[in-house]
Amino acid sequence: MKTNNLTQGRPWRLLLLFSLPLMAGNIFQQMYTIVDTAVVGKVLGVEALAALGAVEWLNWLALGAIQGFTQGFAILMAQKFGSGEYARLRQVIANSVLLAAVCAVVLTVFTQGCADAVMTLLQTPAQIKPISMAYLRVLFGGIPVVMAYNLAAAILRSLGNGRTPLIAMVLASFTNIGLDLLFVPVLGWGVQGAAAATVLAQLLSAVYCFWHIRRIDILRAPGEKRQAEAALCKRLMLLGAPMAFQNAVISVGGMIVQTVVNGFGVIFIAGFTATNKLYGLLETAATSYGYAMVTYAGQNMGAGRPKRVSQGLRAGIVISMVTSCVITGLMLVFGRLILSCFITADGGAGEQALDIAFHYLSIMAICLPVLYLLHIVRSCIQGLGNTILPMASGIAEFVMRTGAALVLPALFGADGIFFAEVLAWLGADLILVPSYFYVMKKVFGRKPLPLEG
Repeated sequence: MKTNNLTQGRPWRLLLLFSLPLMAGNIFQQMYTIVDTAVVGKVLGVEALAALGAVEWLNWLALGAIQGFTQGFAILMAQKFGSGEYARLRQVIANSVLLAAVCAVVLTVFTQGCADAVMTLLQTPAQIKPISMAYLRVLFGGIPVVMAYNLAAAILRSLGNGRTPLIAMVLASFTNIGLDLLFVPVLGWGVQGAAAATVLAQLLSAVYCFWHIRRIDILRAPGEKRQAEAALCKRLMLLGAPMAFQNAVISVGGMIVQTVVNGFGVIFIAGFTATNKLYGLLETAATSYGYAMVTYAGQNMGAGRPKRVSQGLRAGIVISMVTSCVITGLMLVFGRLILSCFITADGGAGEQALDIAFHYLSIMAICLPVLYLLHIVRSCIQGLGNTILPMASGIAEFVMRTGAALVLPALFGADGIFFAEVLAWLGADLILVPSYFYVMKKVFGRKPLPLEG
């Protein structure tokens, strides 16, 4: 099974080639939510679409914690792979599997126990709350499956393998589409059917990834003793917990925003939801570049090559800026057409929701370069083994997002809520850019040269 050493070769080429399969995989992964939204919105109507939107940030709270832990564990994996310590790499992976299993159980119990209270706290409209809860129960029941896939994908990415997660996502996405069309319109399972389709598709992708992990030569050591190490588990949690907390803080901010949005009525919620479902697609390339940067920075830190880290950051910023500008143009031209796929044309309500959705999408699209810079710099810092400062940037996002959501609507009406997300990105960037210089100097004992050739 192929691995990929990112400590040699041109940084821009390595990052781009590593990112492309991740990008394609993320696009297929986004098809999960996009297909769910399209099927629910078209088949079940505006109220069901609003119900999915009402749980968006609560769902991201669980998913963000899962991704935070697994990405944090993968940082140490990438560093050990870059330094050639394969025996230690195998031990890191074994302990990561143990921790991931414990975290999955805790998260499942926590989310199932708190879901109803949180939905009440978010002031979810009474007519959509039962629909939202039905969707969440199934989705949260699949948390162990989601954890398994994210850990497997993180292991593969830490070794420079972006191709296998891509294939897993392609298979899972087509499975999800087929099951969506079977469960919702044919069998009439409603939003529970859409959630079940997502969980089953993720199960397929997890099985596929772990099957390929077992075939990687450097991870196969018959007879080698692997056991839980308290010190190693502590180190892994010190990497993963801040990232999980960072995502959780961002999610809480999103839930506060959702509370404000819920006050504007079901039609506004539906339009806001349609754009938020596209948010993942807008962010796909940024997330992919971020995964590549974490692996790249981690491997080169393990190899003791600071100059290549600086070169990689420069290359990542250039690539991400070009990509974000292209996506901005596409959304401004075709965004309304894309959004119409999510909203059923049920008279005036559907048209109003579509107007709200496109207005929000236009604002986010224009400011997209701010988001892409955030992902590149944050991921570079994380790859260098510092997850505390990125966590601080998550707190900055929380402050900016919630502050804007609570203040701007009072000044500018409903339109004010659309700027909360953009201001959150900006707040994170203000923390992350100086943090990069600090971390590089601390890790390598030298000032970074992000523009060196």
